Amino acid sequence: MSSLQAPQLSAKAPRTRGVSAMHFKSATTGVATKNMRNELNRLVNTVSEPETRRAFDTEMQSFFYLFTRYLAEKAESKELDWDRIKSPAADQIVPYDDLPLTNDPNVLNKLAVLKVNGGLGTSMGMTGAKSALEVKDDMTFLDLTVRQIEHLNTTHRVDVPLILMTSFNTHDDTLRIIKKYANQQLRITTFNQSRYPRIDKETLLPLPRSATDDKSKWYPPGHGDLYNALMHSGVLDQLLSEGKEYLFVSNSDNLGAVVDQRILQHMVDASAEFIMEVTDKTKADVKGGTLIDYEGNVQLLEIAQVPSEHTEEFKSVRKFKIFNTNNLWLNLKALKRVMENEGMELEIIVNPKVTEDGASVVQLETAAGAAIRHFKNARGINVPRSRFLPVKSCSDLLLIKSDIYSLEHGQLALNPNRMFGTTPVIKLGDHFKKIAQFQKRFKKIPKIIELDHLTVTGDVYFGRNVTLRGTVIVVANEGQRIDIPDGCVLENRLLSGNLTMTEL
Repeated sequence: MSSLQAPQLSAKAPRTRGVSAMHFKSATTGVATKNMRNELNRLVNTVSEPETRRAFDTEMQSFFYLFTRYLAEKAESKELDWDRIKSPAADQIVPYDDLPLTNDPNVLNKLAVLKVNGGLGTSMGMTGAKSALEVKDDMTFLDLTVRQIEHLNTTHRVDVPLILMTSFNTHDDTLRIIKKYANQQLRITTFNQSRYPRIDKETLLPLPRSATDDKSKWYPPGHGDLYNALMHSGVLDQLLSEGKEYLFVSNSDNLGAVVDQRILQHMVDASAEFIMEVTDKTKADVKGGTLIDYEGNVQLLEIAQVPSEHTEEFKSVRKFKIFNTNNLWLNLKALKRVMENEGMELEIIVNPKVTEDGASVVQLETAAGAAIRHFKNARGINVPRSRFLPVKSCSDLLLIKSDIYSLEHGQLALNPNRMFGTTPVIKLGDHFKKIAQFQKRFKKIPKIIELDHLTVTGDVYFGRNVTLRGTVIVVANEGQRIDIPDGCVLENRLLSGNLTMTEL
């Protein structure tokens, strides 16, 4: 560990700062680097078992490199030059409808599917792996993924393996869950993404005092860690040795992220080493990362990288019409080349947090999509919205569980009886925020095939076989409770606290 040298800081001072300010920053950066290295060495020395220690040392070296980059960029005040940011050129984003129609299953034998499976679902009140949540017909996110890939393998007589990237938060949970798939037509491999120490904001030192310190002192460093973790776990080499050349990556909670042969075939035909699926931005997606043209190169721009005075412009649909779905397609040989020869420097996302005991900490994270600028012939494909169906809240969950969708071989299909191609807007209030409350408040999921908009706030309970049509707004004021009776039909109604019904 101590042999690792910090990268040299550029001596070139930023235009806006005096040289003395720069020297001061360089000096303080040097001290912070040295202190962090000493602390990480101490952490590594708390591990006695040689094999575990070697793996932990590798992890801490990766973290140390990220930390020194963070300090160097901070000292240089390195920011994107906003005036050089352009919307992507026409050839950098390919419309999905322009892709070839293909039925050749042979290329599927060169594919593996990876699900980013490190999330806990804490925002929905969950404590275990989010992918274990039942989302449709008593099936979990993982059940649906397994069903999809198993169907793909049996239909085309191919061997597409499933890879699950877990975090230290979800690894044990995931291993327990996948035991039930032992007899399926599918090979499942799991590997753990990195575990990095949280950084004390004031001292710039790691929070944990030993390698076995409590989970709350560590963090998984975002899905950009995928590439490092694939290399260090040996999974990348394993896939290449099996003849796999392409990897389809997506978040486990995106129910629209299914294998698409047209995208895969385009990747092969165009010799594209990296493809990012993007889709048209709506009001709900204004914070999503977007593809930009920066000095002729296509790259990802996340909201965390945007200077505050340009945030509104970033959110606008005029300049940035698309956003990143985080469905990514990688050429595995190209990934190996980049990792071994050029290295993968991804833009650092600084994520400030406050711990349960009130300490201010910093997490240094990266985004997987940022890797796009490291690959040849990289591009975005503008896909239909149906390929982006994430479940981030109980409002999303209600939509997925409802009669708007049915399941076909683990894949969501829009109900043909729905008159419109769009899905209804659903806004459930804070009483429905946690999954346990959501389950308690719906005796049964309402029929919403003809619903346009639903807003529910306050202490509201739904009976069985309720039908919602048009625009329905239910507002229970403070101290009041509304029970919607079994079999009730609400069409274009506003229900307020005293249970009066108003025609809309």
